[in-house]
Amino acid sequence: MRKKLLGLTVAAMALIAGAVHAEDKKVTIGVSIPAADHGWTSGVVYHAERVAKLLMERNPGLNVIVKTSPDPASQANAVQDLETQGIDALVILPTDPDPLVNAIKEVKGKGTFVALVDRAPSTNDNSVRDLYVAGNNFALGQTAGEYIKTTTPNAEVVVIRGMAIPIDQERQDGFDKGIEGSGIKILDRQYGNWNRDDAFKVMQDYLTKYPKIDVVWTQDDDMAVGVLQAIEQAGRTDIQYVVAGAGSKDMIKKVMDGDKMIPVDVLYPPAMIGTALEMTAANFYSQVPVRGVYTIDATLVTKDNAEDFYFPDSPF
Repeated sequence: MRKKLLGLTVAAMALIAGAVHAEDKKVTIGVSIPAADHGWTSGVVYHAERVAKLLMERNPGLNVIVKTSPDPASQANAVQDLETQGIDALVILPTDPDPLVNAIKEVKGKGTFVALVDRAPSTNDNSVRDLYVAGNNFALGQTAGEYIKTTTPNAEVVVIRGMAIPIDQERQDGFDKGIEGSGIKILDRQYGNWNRDDAFKVMQDYLTKYPKIDVVWTQDDDMAVGVLQAIEQAGRTDIQYVVAGAGSKDMIKKVMDGDKMIPVDVLYPPAMIGTALEMTAANFYSQVPVRGVYTIDATLVTKDNAEDFYFPDSPF
């Protein structure tokens, strides 16, 4: 029995020593993300830096280098610069994915672990990345549509879309699926370019054209800011509520506070960059399988769960 206990003690000490050794293992992760040119990308930068700091505190041998870029050309240069610094992994949220494919493939071709976040190129397979982390655009629209269908099944609704790119269409398709079988009438759909000023102008147009609007679906929290400003400026009281999406701190706070105009929000969190960073670090330190596709749910944020998604120090 004494020999058995001694053997177990030695084995346990070996495991602890292995864990300590794993934490001290020298690993460099490069993070390439868009510059903070609007609310959502501001959140991406915040969460990238926040999680990088946490991971380096947890793993003394880890070095995380975060670089921001305003456009694909400068991001390609940033990726090359990270490569020259001897990175073991690249976590990248592309400004525009297709123009960056060659730069990403060059890094991956040298045996570097690549985690791609959110914006996928036309060919999104293991020739480009080891891990893909993204939100669920179809579900974002579907979740919003189902909430409106349940809450106001015969509502007259105006829609402010994002931009004419694939993820916008995925969201729109999901929304249409969500309201199927209801008495909801779509009065109009126009693009707001995921921009609060453009959304403000679109909403002003809607308010002029339609004497009665029950609900607004905007896809995006930034656009919802413009929508609310237009409604308030016009003094309209017929609009019952606005449904947006992303999970900005201002919208989450409105949900927490029971604001009748923002009763819910749909999650498409910029914190997904942190998820990708955590999983990439786990590839080196936890020896667990992380390769593949990780899709983040489009959670409906309500007053009951809003506190779980509130980051008061985030710029978004």
